[in-house]
Amino acid sequence: MNDIGCSTCCLMDRTLEEALGLISCCTGRAEILSDGPHCLFRFEEVCRSFDLRYTVHAPVADINIASENECLRSAAVRVLCDLAEVCDRIGAERLVVHPGYVWGEEMRVVAQTALDRSLDDLAAVQQEVNVRFAVENMGAWDICFFRSPEFLDRLADRNLGFALDVGHAHTNGNLASFLKPGGAIHVHLHDNRGSRDDHLACGDGDIDFRRLMAALPPGVMKVVEPNSFQDYERSLDHLRGLL
Repeated sequence: MNDIGCSTCCLMDRTLEEALGLISCCTGRAEILSDGPHCLFRFEEVCRSFDLRYTVHAPVADINIASENECLRSAAVRVLCDLAEVCDRIGAERLVVHPGYVWGEEMRVVAQTALDRSLDDLAAVQQEVNVRFAVENMGAWDICFFRSPEFLDRLADRNLGFALDVGHAHTNGNLASFLKPGGAIHVHLHDNRGSRDDHLACGDGDIDFRRLMAALPPGVMKVVEPNSFQDYERSLDHLRGLL
């Protein structure tokens, strides 16, 4: 279980140093949500104080790579490009990216075109850095892109990675469909009961984690995204019980 990481999203009330200290007591892998008090543009040096393997989750606030406003779209891509360079410096193996959103159906086609431009931009950057981009499927929110497996072709055509969020897929009722292609390079583990993205501890909802873990591609990176650090520890206990 030392290879199942913990996201710092459950420790945003602590400094990055405190969060990584707690995580390092339980696992050898941490996923840093580079936002707020854990922003790697400000706290990159903290990572060098720990013997951890890192993945990084790009900021989720104030960033939209599907923005129809070209100034905002290009700024969002620039943030991701700069963050990829930070990832290389700390040895992070994955950079998880959200696919963006649209505020109204009347703008969906324009926003989709903007998203495709951003994916092209990220694919170009991918050739210049060591960290691998992994685009995450989103939950049951109408404004979000990438809620179904059909989007996977867009990633494959550009050699961009796929981060499977099992809780998001479960709320959309298509977890099995996402697992079928077997192309995920990164997985976010958390639970829910199918109606809300609750980020419960693994085993507290109705996802069949025994079947899920058996269906994951060999070597995929696994990170728990819980609401609390206690839920991370409980998730590990649940997953250990499946062995």
